Amino acid sequence: MDEKPGRSLVLVKPDGVGRGLIGKVLSAIEEEGLKIAELAMLTLDKERAQRFYGVHKEKGFFGDLIEFITSGPIVALVVEGDDVIPRVREIMGATNPKEARPGTIRARFGESIQRNVVHGSDSESSFEYEYEVIFGS
Repeated sequence: MDEKPGRSLVLVKPDGVGRGLIGKVLSAIEEEGLKIAELAMLTLDKERAQRFYGVHKEKGFFGDLIEFITSGPIVALVVEGDDVIPRVREIMGATNPKEARPGTIRARFGESIQRNVVHGSDSESSFEYEYEVIFGS
C-alpha cells in the first residue's frame, strides 16, 4: 500500500490543557515521525464549537460536549505526514480511554469518553471542514 502524505487536525481539549498535557501530546505525535505544521492556543466560543461539532447536533450529549469544549483553552495542531489520519488516530487511541490500547494518549491520560484529552480528524473531508472552523478567517 502506497503511503499518502496528508494533514490532520488535532485538538488538545480543555482537560488536557488544564492538566498540563500539551507537551506530552506533542511529543507523542512527533515521536512517531509526524510534523506539527501549525499550532494555536484558543478558546472556542459557543457558536464556533457548535459548528465544529455540528455532526453531533441531534445527539443527547451535544449540549454537554459544547459546554466542555468551551470551558477553557484548547491547543489546535495541524499535523502532517504519510497516512497521517490513521496514524494520528492510532496514537490517540479509542475514544473511550477504557478501550484504548495501552500506551496511547487516551489510555495514558483520558478520564472518560468526553474528557479524553484529544480530538483528531477522522477523514480528509473532516480535516478540511475542521481546519476551516478552527484556523479559517
